[in-house]
Amino acid sequence: MSRLRTLSTRSLVAVIAGVIALVVGGTAIAVAAGGGGPTPPPKPLDQAIQDALSANPPSGVYADVKFTNTLFPSGALIGQASSPLMSGATGRLWIANDGRGRIELQSDSGSADVQIVWNGTTISVYDASSNTVYRATLPADTSSSSTTDTGTPPTLADIDNLLAQIGLHWALSAAQPTDVAGQPAYSVTASPSHDGGLLASLALAWDAAQGVPLQASVYAQGSDSPVLGLTLSNVSYQSVDPSWSPPADAKVVDLNVGSQSDSGTSTPPVTGLAAVQAAAGFPVVAPDTLVGLPLQDVRLVGGDTVIVLYGQGLGGIVLVERKTDSTSSGQGALSALPTVSLDGLTAHELSTQLGTVLAWDAGGTSFVLAGSLPASAAEAAARAVK
Repeated sequence: MSRLRTLSTRSLVAVIAGVIALVVGGTAIAVAAGGGGPTPPPKPLDQAIQDALSANPPSGVYADVKFTNTLFPSGALIGQASSPLMSGATGRLWIANDGRGRIELQSDSGSADVQIVWNGTTISVYDASSNTVYRATLPADTSSSSTTDTGTPPTLADIDNLLAQIGLHWALSAAQPTDVAGQPAYSVTASPSHDGGLLASLALAWDAAQGVPLQASVYAQGSDSPVLGLTLSNVSYQSVDPSWSPPADAKVVDLNVGSQSDSGTSTPPVTGLAAVQAAAGFPVVAPDTLVGLPLQDVRLVGGDTVIVLYGQGLGGIVLVERKTDSTSSGQGALSALPTVSLDGLTAHELSTQLGTVLAWDAGGTSFVLAGSLPASAAEAAARAVK
């Protein structure tokens, strides 16, 4: 299949994931209804996907973009409203046919812009409001070896097999003829087949003729409007140069915590509650259940961090425990969040329409609890831990 087609889809999804990772640490995708413009003829989903992957690749993509973010309720964040990542924005997009791309965003209030730049290996998000670059390595493309990449699109049987695998965990819609900003398009939605927490659905819309993704957004349970979204308009298929460099004095934050480059020398995880408690060097708490979810796994990673998992899938809970620093709280950046009381203890809470994060210290241990569940349920779980 064409390199641009593969990289365009993966890159746009990576961009959305990167933006969401900066503001909440997780995401999902859904698509809005069409705008009443021309629509393509109906097709089975596998055929619509194959046609998109078989289309002649454009030399590049230029478009206006709209980024929607209503994820955070009023007061959920302190001092972050000036960033377009937090308030939503409009801007422009450039995608070259060599795997490079850039999205430029500026909020409606005219606040400092955001630049999202990527290539085949790295994605960087520059936030001018803090003069900071957040950088991460993209997952390796394991399908590009000479034995698997023949330059031809997958067969219908290949696509059907992949859809069957996805269908084990997600309920997929048919390919829906629609339009995005006047472009004939197909959209597909997916809803979790099992407990999806606060996530309602996932979807993607792509240009029916070119196969280029045109729209992606996030819907939460109980919401008819997207809480996160990215939509292209005024799309032009032409050669573009997405090159951009951050200011020389920008602070760089590496998001690749525990990268695979040093995995060969890292300490192997210790598993099992008793073994973890013996090896951790600080009090480890892991109740048998949290808000009805059973304990699934306990492990000590990196020699100083305990990860405890409850439940399964998107509806599960992650509990991270570390030894409290002797001079300061172990909550780090979470200490800037609003506070809530946990039966006498003070916790910092980030509550969104897609999930809740709580951080607190107790008994020499710093805790971070996260899950796609309402704040009330997360607080109940935290009280059971403390």
